[in-house]
Formats: sequence, C-alpha cells, structure tokens
Amino acid sequence: MRLPLIVAATMIALQACAPVPTSEPRQLAADGKPLPKLYRIPASGKAKIPYEVLDAVNSLRAASGASPVQLDSRLTAAAATHSQDMARQNRPWHFGSDGSSPIDRVRRVGYSGMLIGENISETYESELETLSAWMDQDDTRRVILDRRATDMGFAWHQEGNGKIWWTMITGAGMTSQPGT
Repeated sequence: MRLPLIVAATMIALQACAPVPTSEPRQLAADGKPLPKLYRIPASGKAKIPYEVLDAVNSLRAASGASPVQLDSRLTAAAATHSQDMARQNRPWHFGSDGSSPIDRVRRVGYSGMLIGENISETYESELETLSAWMDQDDTRRVILDRRATDMGFAWHQEGNGKIWWTMITGAGMTSQPGT
C-alpha cells in the first residue's frame, strides 16, 4: 500500500518541477532578442494623453524651478505632422521628408513664438515611459525644462505593428510686455 502512495507523491513532486507553459509565447525579433512589450494607445488617448503628459511635464518643471507650460494647438499640429512623417520615412530624426526643420514646421502652422526645441522618439513604450527616457538624456531634458518655454505641443503616430513615433515641441510665445 505504501508503494503506490510513494509513487503518486513522487509524480506530483516531479510535475511541480516541470516548466509552466505561458499563455503567450514570447516572440523574437530578427536579431533573436525578445520583442518589446506592445503598448497600444487606447481610443481615449487622443483626448487624455496630451494632458497627462502636460501634467507630468509641468510637475518636472516645477521641481526644477521652471514655470509651467501650456498646450498649444499649433505646436501640437506641427508635432502630429512630424510624427506621421517620421513613420513614413521609417527614421527618427528632426527633418521632414521635404527637408523641413522644426523651425519650418512651427512657422507653417502659424506659431509666431520662438522654437525652444523638439524631442522625438521611435518606440513601443508609453508616453510616460518616453517622457522618462527623455528626462534621462541631457539634450532632451533641456528641451523639457528650458525656463524660456511657455508652450508645448505633443503628438504621436502609432503604426499597425504597435511602433509609436512621439514628438514634443516646446516654444516661447510672444507675449507683449507693458510699455514695449
């Protein structure tokens, strides 16, 4: 009677050591590395994400002693155009397929203020993960925290495969000073 119990207990113990199958097999890229976790922008993202990023940026700016920025629809339009253009070019860089620079793009949308800078990213990460990555780099952090900035545009383009092209543009609006 003991032998069947010992065999049963051994079988249960060995089964506990077997690898547990996952519900989704981990896919690999062409280079053999695991594909990044896929982040899909929710349908509500268009309305919510720019304000979530604005809140995060203004918290970072406040911690550094800089004044808050506000969303500017013209800078957001320039950012959206550039995100789509980077996706078409399949290249994260600051020049448009027509040779345009960030200065050209903000002028085209009628922004009369001074361009402070443009941050771009090609990633599968969320907007806040992207903002965090920008804060980890000196050049992109300077664009976010520049004390001259008063305005911000933020947009993205997500491809069908999940890749996201993010663009943030900051500017200093032309405010009239009394007596000038």
